[in-house]
Amino acid sequence: MELTLWMQWYQLILEDFDFKREDDELSAQILNNIIDDIGALTPQDIEIKEKVIVFGAGPSLKPNLMDLKQMDLDKFTLIAADGATTALLEENITPDIIVTDLDGRIDDIMCANREGSLLVVHAHGNNPEQVEKYTPKLVNVLGTTQSEPLSSVYNFGGFTDGDRCVFLAMALGARVIILSGMDFGKTVTHYSRPDQEDGPADIIKEKKLRWAKKLVKWAANNSDVQFFNISAGEKVEGVEDVHPGYLQELIRI
Repeated sequence: MELTLWMQWYQLILEDFDFKREDDELSAQILNNIIDDIGALTPQDIEIKEKVIVFGAGPSLKPNLMDLKQMDLDKFTLIAADGATTALLEENITPDIIVTDLDGRIDDIMCANREGSLLVVHAHGNNPEQVEKYTPKLVNVLGTTQSEPLSSVYNFGGFTDGDRCVFLAMALGARVIILSGMDFGKTVTHYSRPDQEDGPADIIKEKKLRWAKKLVKWAANNSDVQFFNISAGEKVEGVEDVHPGYLQELIRI
């Protein structure tokens, strides 16, 4: 998504949640300073395959993984949204890229990082403490923000970890994006909120998921990327729902 267009979305999000842009900018500056010191990745440093699977932390994630484990996942670039990382590691799958605002199970995120996952660390107004505490302990980090980009912090568009995975994949050249565990529903799993059991989403989480769905819908309808969904949650206009077994056909395309 072009930055000028994203900033229009961003303004609407700020108003809807009553977020303060200066809080986002402060957190982004903290992240920028840290990764300037430790050495930051650039988008040009990251190569992905044309076919990408984006893993959200919704209720469909674990059933999807049972199906996907039967396939040759080396044919895809695997991008995990934050807490989805834990579910992948439980199945001995290390994502290629993790998109995180550092509120998932941090031990699992750091473990995957040590095992080779690239980390796309996102700074926003609610996580400057986490950014400051954990980012210096990480390697192979690309920084992102939802406000103005900085020297080492980029803005590809997107609001939640899940839809930011989608916009990152598009920016890096994906031609096919498969959504897994991206349910956009009203149930939150313990992968999404590590300190809670699976249960109903609160009002803020529901609102965030509605924005995520809107953004994925926009991406699917305003790009040449093919979108498929193997999740069992809400349908997204412009995204084709398919059985996981169909991905075997995608490998051969």
